[in-house]
Amino acid sequence: MTTANQYSKTAPSRADVDALAGVTVVEFGTDWCGYCQGAQPVIAEGFGPHPGTRHLKIEDGPGRPLGRSFKVKLWPTLVFMRDGVEVARVVRPTDAQQIENAFAAVA
Repeated sequence: MTTANQYSKTAPSRADVDALAGVTVVEFGTDWCGYCQGAQPVIAEGFGPHPGTRHLKIEDGPGRPLGRSFKVKLWPTLVFMRDGVEVARVVRPTDAQQIENAFAAVA
């Protein structure tokens, strides 16, 4: 699965995310965030070797319950999960190796 271009304005519930089987990466950010825009090439490179990974891009901000449930503070934040359990987290990635290390943790 390739990375989506925009952050979804609608988010699943935390219970729905926790119920997802297999590997899931939840990316929190916003379309207007400069850090998020700047990180997209690194994120795309990091996901390159993992084309089948479920990747949810969720718009975050004040009052957004999913981001708050994950205690997201900075964007972009990528939460790597296996069978609904957080295994690794990458905040404001600057190189693809950070993402590859997180994928290795969920393998």
